[in-house]
Amino acid sequence: MHTIPKIDIKSAPNNISLRDVAFGYRTQGSRSVTEIARGINACAKAGELTCLIGRNGIGKSTLLRCAARLQDYSDGCIAVGGRRVEDLSASELAQTISIVLTRRPEAANATVEELVALGRAPYTNIWGTLKEDDRRQVDAALESVGMTHMRSRRALSLSDGEMQKVLIAKSMAQQTAVIILDEPTAFLDFPAKVEMLRTLRRLAHEQGKTIIMSTHDIEIALQTADRIWLMQKDGIVEGTPKDIVKNGDLKAYIGDNGVCIDKDTMALRIENIV
Repeated sequence: MHTIPKIDIKSAPNNISLRDVAFGYRTQGSRSVTEIARGINACAKAGELTCLIGRNGIGKSTLLRCAARLQDYSDGCIAVGGRRVEDLSASELAQTISIVLTRRPEAANATVEELVALGRAPYTNIWGTLKEDDRRQVDAALESVGMTHMRSRRALSLSDGEMQKVLIAKSMAQQTAVIILDEPTAFLDFPAKVEMLRTLRRLAHEQGKTIIMSTHDIEIALQTADRIWLMQKDGIVEGTPKDIVKNGDLKAYIGDNGVCIDKDTMALRIENIV
C-alpha cells in the first residue's frame, strides 16, 4: 500500500480566513459587476474537513473560486496562512492550493494516470518529466480513490463519477496544504460518496490539510465534517455540525417542511409521509 508523505503541519500555510469578503459576477459584454454576496466571514482550519452548504445560486461555487484565486473578489480579504491569496506567486499558489471543479477536463485522450500526473506539474521541469517521487505520489493518489485498476483507461471512457475520482486523485497528487472541492460527490452513488468523505476527512486529520468542499448532501456532511459553513444571503454561519443543529441555524435553512434533525445522530427524518 502506497503512503502519501505527510506535510510538516508547523510550516504548512494551511488555514484559510475570509474577512468581510464581497464578490459577484460580470455578465458578458458588461463592465459592471453584479454582487452576489457581501460581508462573508469564515475560517477553515488545518486538520479539518469543512463542508460548505447553502441553497442553489447563493454563491458557493463563486466563493470557492475566489478562495482558489480563479476569480477576483471585489472587497475584503481572503488569506492563506496569513498571506492574501493575490500576493502568492503562480508557483506558490500551485503548491499551496489545489481545486477540484465539476466540469470534465478537455484532455479526453489522456489516460487516467496521465491526468493524475498533471497534479505534479508544479514540481517538475518544463518538460513535465516525472521523477521517482512524482510517480510515487501518483500511485498513492490513485490508490486513495480506488482507481489504480483504471490507470490505463482513457478519460473519454470514464463515467462522470469515475472522472470525479480521477480529478480528486490529481488534487491529492499535487500535495497542496489546501484542497478546495466544488460538489465532489455530485456524480457518485451513495457508497462512493461515503467513502470519498471518509478519504477527505482522513487526509485532513492525518496530514494536517485544510479541506473545504461544497455539497448538497447535508446528512453526510453533518456526520463527517469537522466544521460546517452554512452560506446565507447575509453571510456565513459556521461551527461544528452539532453547533449549527443545536442553535437552530440548520433548521432555519431547511425550513418548516416536515424535516426533523436528530441532534444526537445528525440524521434527517421526513415526517408525515402519506
